[in-house]
Amino acid sequence: MGIQAQHDRRSIASRFMHWCSEALQAATEADVIGRLDERTLQEIAYDCGLSADQLKLLAKAGPHSADELKALMLELNIDPAEVQRLHPTHFRDMQINCSLCESKDRCHRDLAAQVLEREYVRYCSNADNLAGLQHTSPQLMS
Repeated sequence: MGIQAQHDRRSIASRFMHWCSEALQAATEADVIGRLDERTLQEIAYDCGLSADQLKLLAKAGPHSADELKALMLELNIDPAEVQRLHPTHFRDMQINCSLCESKDRCHRDLAAQVLEREYVRYCSNADNLAGLQHTSPQLMS
């Protein structure tokens, strides 16, 4: 077997193991949230500025469920760290929208095809928010 074939196999195995690890982490977090009594769940959700149902959905979505938002912001030359620093509540709301989005597959395809910047407005629930950031907050542009 050639070196390239061995590297490809390790790369696939490595990606698969990473995926399994993240899936287990998300399942564990969702399981922990699911085991909380209703009062504790309500208190945690309240502390996070969420409903209990949103908290459950976000736990099921996993820790990287809003990674597409940061990728999109970078495509649009918006600095995610600055948005998070200057507008933390707004940024959190956009992360929730992204985490619960039903267009993840399309977003991933558009990212891979490098057409996200022009296509996202057709399906992204954060499109208006991002356009607003571009037009009203030039200090957020990277």
